[in-house]
Amino acid sequence: MSIEGHSSAPGANVIVEHYCEHQDADGSRCKEWGGWGNSPSPAVPTRWWCFEHFPHKTFEQEQALRRKLEAAAGGKIIQ
Repeated sequence: MSIEGHSSAPGANVIVEHYCEHQDADGSRCKEWGGWGNSPSPAVPTRWWCFEHFPHKTFEQEQALRRKLEAAAGGKIIQ
């Protein structure tokens, strides 16, 4: 893959990896990719979570996650 035509501006080609920010009471952190971000304004840095720990889910999203987790615990596979 060529980088021809890409920006030469400082920081323009930097890849930022963001993992889930969830931390358990024992201090261990979630190792999942943080694909769900939230920031109250452009001036505040974005915080990232995996879908399971994302604190701003709708009721419907929460119910779908609960069904998926219950099915996984029962040995069923739901995509």
